[in-house]
Amino acid sequence: MSELIHIIGGGLAGAEAAWQIARAGLRATLYEMRPARHTPAHKTGLLAELVCSNSLKSEQEHSASWLLKQELRRLGSLLIEVADRTRVPAGQALSVDRGVFAAEVSRAVEALDGIEIRREEVTEIPREGIVIIATGPLTSDALAADIGRLTGAARLYFHDAISPIVDAESIDLAVAFRASRYGKSMDGGDDYVNCPLNREEYQRFVDALLEAEPIQPHIAEDRTPYFEACLPIEALARRGRDTLRFGPMKPVGLTDPRTGRRPYAAVQLRQENLRASSYNLVGFQNSLRFGEQARVLRLIPGLEKAEFIRFGEMHRNTYINGPALLGPALQFKGDPRVFFAGQIAGVEGYVESIATGLVAARHAMALARGEAPRPLPRETALGALCHYVSSADPRNFQPANITFDLLPQLEEETRARLKHDRRARHGEVCRRARTALEEYLASHVGA
Repeated sequence: MSELIHIIGGGLAGAEAAWQIARAGLRATLYEMRPARHTPAHKTGLLAELVCSNSLKSEQEHSASWLLKQELRRLGSLLIEVADRTRVPAGQALSVDRGVFAAEVSRAVEALDGIEIRREEVTEIPREGIVIIATGPLTSDALAADIGRLTGAARLYFHDAISPIVDAESIDLAVAFRASRYGKSMDGGDDYVNCPLNREEYQRFVDALLEAEPIQPHIAEDRTPYFEACLPIEALARRGRDTLRFGPMKPVGLTDPRTGRRPYAAVQLRQENLRASSYNLVGFQNSLRFGEQARVLRLIPGLEKAEFIRFGEMHRNTYINGPALLGPALQFKGDPRVFFAGQIAGVEGYVESIATGLVAARHAMALARGEAPRPLPRETALGALCHYVSSADPRNFQPANITFDLLPQLEEETRARLKHDRRARHGEVCRRARTALEEYLASHVGA
């Protein structure tokens, strides 16, 4: 006999989990405190609202991100299906119109009879029934305190940053130019707007960035623990004057049509919505005061008259120490009826959050049916991600995106044969992963 599954949080992981459960014929109650109570980063009450970026990362065949999305497509992910329908041009990345994406996910989840959506803040974990905690990086203080009570561990958090967005009409296309790196695009188009800088312009920009006044974070800290993969540009600049030029401002694969040469540095802007009325500055998350952002970013050629629809902001990201608390099925070791999913479980990235929401839902459904949850094979991207969250070193744990490093190595003979062909090695890892997933599904009742 099945039982009600409580899902706390209507973000990417929670929306995916609720849809999977209801589609399978089970009952779910989805709790989302927005719009009654907003977070410092969200702007709407829609489910699955994207906050930091509109990119679900690479769709390049045989990349780790591509493999994870392919596995999610195979398992019938609602959110990846919606992302495919609402995509906007972004080279070889899967980027979406974030407003249309969230609206379509919300409609799909709300349309299922098996889901009851409660627009209220949950301050305590339900003491009965199966629970999926998918409250994301902006978990409310009251619930975070109750999670601390449940886990017996102090909560961990780092600070994350949001990239600015500019009005498309305010970009000077007499200076900026359209192109994808090396001409690579999913449909052969020029998906990015690129702002080129010469050496003098770059040095002037770095000087201004280093002198700019930051805004104080929402939580006072002697040391601000940033997530390494999402460092604010001012933090990168403090690591060395050329760090940005080899990071988010790298000019490789681009040719300035005005000079016929590669620029010294470049800022890429990615289309934000289907109407192409706004663009976000790729990799330009920052924590500067709004007035300082306007002053510094308008030093970028092509953005001298930029009108900002949204400035960069800092927000707190909360996550648990997964390796100390979770098993490979994302179950809490101290109470197996409780599952964690999304960024609070210790993954980083939109697709990774969707993935853990789907996995937690499958395992929660197994438990509801009286079955033992069966973790996915480590050879799959999904299994490797859950293995990392549950088995990394708890003494130095930090959230992770999906990478090939998380998957088991190929057999020694195969590694030796493909030693000098990285693309072929990645292709073999993906082939092995997809085979392992099919074998898992074939042996799993109800797959």
